[in-house]
Amino acid sequence: MGQHEDTGEAGRISERTGGVTLSRRSLISGAGTAAAGTALAVTLGGGVAKASSPGTSGSDKGRDLSDAASLPSVRDIPRRSRVVDYEIFELAALLRAGKVSSVELTEAYLERIDKFNGPFETYGNNGLYNAFVRVDRAGALAAARAADKRLAACRRSGDPLPLLWGIPMGIKDSIGIKGLPAQNGSPAFAGNLALQDATVVGRLRAAGVVLLGSTICSAFSGSITGTFAGNAWNTAYVPGGSSQGSGVAPVARLAAACIGEETGGSIIMPSAANGASGIKPSLGTVSIAGVMPLSPGYDLLGPISRSARDSALILATILGPDPVNDPQTLSAPDPFPKIPLSPRRGRRPLQGMTIGIPQTDWMNVGGSIKVGVSPQSTYGAGHLAAFNRLTSQLQSLGAKVILFPGLDMTDPSQNPYFASSEVLATVDGSPVSPSAAVVNSNRYEVRFAAAVADFCTSGIPSAAAVATLTSQYGRRAPGEPAASFAGADRFNGGISGAVRYEGEQRRRRLIGNYTRALRDHGVDFMLVMSIGDVIGQRSGGPGFPVYRAYYQVPNALGWPMVSFPIGYAQGLAVSAQFWGPRFAEADITQAMIDYQANFPEYHNAAPPDPTPPATALPNARALPSFEDDGPSNDPLIGEDEVRAALG
Repeated sequence: MGQHEDTGEAGRISERTGGVTLSRRSLISGAGTAAAGTALAVTLGGGVAKASSPGTSGSDKGRDLSDAASLPSVRDIPRRSRVVDYEIFELAALLRAGKVSSVELTEAYLERIDKFNGPFETYGNNGLYNAFVRVDRAGALAAARAADKRLAACRRSGDPLPLLWGIPMGIKDSIGIKGLPAQNGSPAFAGNLALQDATVVGRLRAAGVVLLGSTICSAFSGSITGTFAGNAWNTAYVPGGSSQGSGVAPVARLAAACIGEETGGSIIMPSAANGASGIKPSLGTVSIAGVMPLSPGYDLLGPISRSARDSALILATILGPDPVNDPQTLSAPDPFPKIPLSPRRGRRPLQGMTIGIPQTDWMNVGGSIKVGVSPQSTYGAGHLAAFNRLTSQLQSLGAKVILFPGLDMTDPSQNPYFASSEVLATVDGSPVSPSAAVVNSNRYEVRFAAAVADFCTSGIPSAAAVATLTSQYGRRAPGEPAASFAGADRFNGGISGAVRYEGEQRRRRLIGNYTRALRDHGVDFMLVMSIGDVIGQRSGGPGFPVYRAYYQVPNALGWPMVSFPIGYAQGLAVSAQFWGPRFAEADITQAMIDYQANFPEYHNAAPPDPTPPATALPNARALPSFEDDGPSNDPLIGEDEVRAALG
């Protein structure tokens, strides 16, 4: 979906941050991708901060990600029906013992992709999962062969290797993989090649990961319901977006795990819809350098796999400072709190934890926000039963689970930032809301529109593609006949430093208010259900009949969230989420790991394989790469949706 008239790119100010002058012009786009890349550089004190290597995490101090002692004994690994059914921790043990090779494992995933993915580069229903938009078969097999050689050498020498060595993964199509296309869910970006690896991709390569290819995402990472891919449990149903393929592939056994990107629900929603275990980290935990941006300052990268332990291992591998390429990572603790990789011992591992269920976490039911109604009262019968069972299970593990008020996001005194209708300024004929003052200023700094304009003038895209990209990334100013990249720059170029500062201050006040809400009730972290009823079909109707109205709030706050399966309803996954204060990844991930260690029946369940269509579907490459209207990943569009739903 295209930008609204009140969005664009913007501004020229200089700010003081801790006594260091930070010029907005010093935040420049690098060449993570040829168009809309997000490699950020920041000049500190007149010099360029030294970058950590793309292949290493700056927060590995005190954490050994090569420690085979954390792996299960081969004889203790339960026998699975297929090699693709093993968890990553189990595969790591089997690879080290020589019981399976990386080539065998990679070929097994590629074979399933060949059988069940359907035609590549299809921006619509291809009749099967459509989880991968393209694969790098030759590159993946070459990497697997190299991994096997290194594994064999280390078996002889006893030298350690990262636990992810030889593990096949997929990467969302908005993330740069050097030399491969990065199209962000749209054929309009055909010909856009990544000039270098995104920082996260470089760190995965250094850890020995085999990159299978790019997973499909919603058009321009816009929709959080999605219709391009088919749900892992029934391809007739929506997969969740925008990281559609990254949510489907691990559960459908097309990859061991994937990397997703989230701006306002794009890791959590596909994890929830497919019953995967996903981690949306805090803002600044993981570098976003090399990502085609939607809303810098919200955009995040995180892992999606079947098990909490596997996603925790991937998060521990990719987190860490990346000061030259993404200065947001300078805000994270260094060393970062150790990400847990194992369940705690004992029958009550959650003893001493207070988990709060916020009663002002209003739900959107059929397009209307049910303010003043307990969220649980809006859940479908199967979802409510699973949620109640989960609360009892958490209590049996020692947690104190309470109902608490939370924060009413419809109250301007509590929420002066997100979804606020107040106008801070009028620029080039368009209003600037508090969140627009922040989002659009950030977009300007990463050349959100300018990089796409450069691509459009490169001679690579067709005239039709240029028109699509201009509509999506440009802005139509009042009185102008069409959107333009100049209009986008002109709008944000008029946002003053004072207006941007006011927007940031309101965001900080919202964070402070939510922090106090937890502290006042002794809540360590929260429990919610992002999707409250059976999801819809891809062919029409609402993709999410019941969902959290303020699903973007964790991103507005910059707080972490995890999603994990807790049951099934009508043959589809039911999931719940923990979320809490910024940089609380260790706490909420540990709780998820502890839960799955005691109740493993959900995350290891395997869906039935889809049946290929009797007749070939039309070539969907020519289909417009837009999806039906639905909840948006874009915070500014989401803001309008909230206002409409509130009436």
